[in-house]
Amino acid sequence: MAEVLDATPLVGLDWLALDTETTGLDPRTARVLEIGVLPGRGVHSDAAAGRAIRVDPGVPIPEAATRVHGIDAAALKGADDFAHAWAQVAPLLGGRVLIGHTLGYDLAILARECAAAGIPFKAPRRLDVRLLAQLVRPDLANFSLDALAAFLEVAPGARHAALGDAETAARVFGALVPHLREGGIRTLAEAEAACRQLTEVLDAHYRAGYADPTVPLAEARADRALARIDASLYRHRVGDLMSPPLVVPAALPLSEAMAEMVRRQVGSLFVRLKGGEGPLALADAGIFTERDALRAVAASGGDSLGRPVGDFASHPLEAVPEDAFLYRAAGRMQRLKSRHLAVTGRDGIVCGALSVRDLLRSRASDTFSLDDGLLHGADAGELARAWARLPAVARALTADGVAAREVAAVISSELAALTARAAALAEAAEGPPPAPYAVLVLGSAGRGESLLAMDQDNAVVWAGPAEGADAWFARFGARLSDLLHEVGVPYCPGNVMARSPQWRGDAATWHARVAAWVSRARPDDLLSVDIFFDLAPASGTAAIADRLAADAYGAAAGQYAFLKQLADAGGPVRSALTLMGGLRTENGRVDVKAHGLFPIVCTARVLAIAHGIDARSTKARLDGLRAKGIGASADLEAMAEAHGVLLSAVLDQQLEDLAVGLPASNKVDPRRLDAHRRADLKEAFKVAAGAPDVRHTLLMA
Repeated sequence: MAEVLDATPLVGLDWLALDTETTGLDPRTARVLEIGVLPGRGVHSDAAAGRAIRVDPGVPIPEAATRVHGIDAAALKGADDFAHAWAQVAPLLGGRVLIGHTLGYDLAILARECAAAGIPFKAPRRLDVRLLAQLVRPDLANFSLDALAAFLEVAPGARHAALGDAETAARVFGALVPHLREGGIRTLAEAEAACRQLTEVLDAHYRAGYADPTVPLAEARADRALARIDASLYRHRVGDLMSPPLVVPAALPLSEAMAEMVRRQVGSLFVRLKGGEGPLALADAGIFTERDALRAVAASGGDSLGRPVGDFASHPLEAVPEDAFLYRAAGRMQRLKSRHLAVTGRDGIVCGALSVRDLLRSRASDTFSLDDGLLHGADAGELARAWARLPAVARALTADGVAAREVAAVISSELAALTARAAALAEAAEGPPPAPYAVLVLGSAGRGESLLAMDQDNAVVWAGPAEGADAWFARFGARLSDLLHEVGVPYCPGNVMARSPQWRGDAATWHARVAAWVSRARPDDLLSVDIFFDLAPASGTAAIADRLAADAYGAAAGQYAFLKQLADAGGPVRSALTLMGGLRTENGRVDVKAHGLFPIVCTARVLAIAHGIDARSTKARLDGLRAKGIGASADLEAMAEAHGVLLSAVLDQQLEDLAVGLPASNKVDPRRLDAHRRADLKEAFKVAAGAPDVRHTLLMA
């Protein structure tokens, strides 16, 4: 089973609920009589897999204990000793978090029993529902298991039976997860960190002789293993390595197709199954590979050589977009157990071929961490587990020297993939859409600059009008946003989401909306409009999104009053530097997004719209201005460099915070930086402070 990751949202957690029945209440002397275990995932338990294992303690059972749980010597007839019982339980803990109520008691007893049996024992990662409940409702008068079940309105299992109490703890955990999420505790590491703050409760457990029901910070840090990955898969895109597509007609004899493969020294051919000459649509294509040739000859011998190659081609084709990162293709090949993929453009036309050999040329190995999970998760739990790998990958890439800007591009790619899968699940739940549509990601995700402190910025546009479209897309948008929120991408505080009426509509509605924005007289009316101009399609019909973007840029180009208001909509930028040249902090941190990233991103965006530069990333927009000779090259280059420094500072802080269970944010503690990096950060803030002046000067250039 996979390792337990810090960033796993609670809704996607694999866990094992556990409870013990013992000979007494003192963990220093009590012996185990019964162990109850119940595996589960997210908010659901696997009732069929629950087990109660009786244990012969080898000592008399006090009558007082029997009166509580009903276990006496007769009930234990034929039971194994602890060593044999634990051999059945221990394998169930692999890759799972331990769940229970007052877990410190159970852990103390299990550790002592293992020591007596000569069995190594290391407490797994764990969450105590008694502590989690106190985080949700610290004002409850009673945190007993019965009281929590009653408060959360869950049906209790059989009381004072190990499996029954494990079942109750599992149901309590499932009921607590939504409350914890709404309280800002979304992931395993965040829950662990929050529980560590309940010092009074933990002190009481310690005095009672219980083990620590939390994961101490030192233990958590020691267990953080750096993922080993091949960074090249995250630096290059499919289009960089793909080969031109070699297409043959379906009627071509197999012998000639094999001869063509030998002549071209390729491992696959695309087979045109329908249509005539011209571009090959993915839907009309099959693929014929070296293995297909071997299978054909093995099955029919020489007789197969005269048959049409179309008889042996695989269809439908699996494809990967040409602008996808290589890790996406590697993950897909692994999932499909395939050595070849088609490569498509946005129009669905086959534009290339990618093979395992191509990946090997890029130094690919089996150590990549992200795979195709986000594109095929069946529910929130599966998506959450795939999404949880992202911080570990970002940490490994950073350690490998990959620039923060490139790491941000990977994170943005994954956010778009998650949005696309959430959209597919929402569509499946609602039924066929009334019109073709595109889901858009906006803001940093559209620019390819998302880091790990993100929320939702998305929209939907459909070809219309169509009967029932407004109602269908309203339900669709709500499902989409709810699913992303559950997986770990919170609702947008500004409500910039497809669930909001102002962020969905057909093409005509969007056209009118953009026209209204351009004609607005007040900057306050334009809040959140700026990130619309960073739009990129995440799923659906990309051409619909491309037309909307072209129309919006065309409408805004040359509208200098609008562009000035767009630049001013976020309010004045306050310098991050004090009069004495120090960093202006609040609670020990400086807001890098507000004081640094925002003015540079805004300047690049507004100037790109004004001067017709069709680019989304901040660096590409600044490079586009330089290529057109607009402005001083040194100023634009300094902004691009400062942007990279600021992204790096934020990413490093986010990775450090996530490792200790703190939510990722855009605020950086400058005290953790060495003198060189602190000087770089100050210089970047100086450049950012001057960005509005550059914008003002070049807007009319």
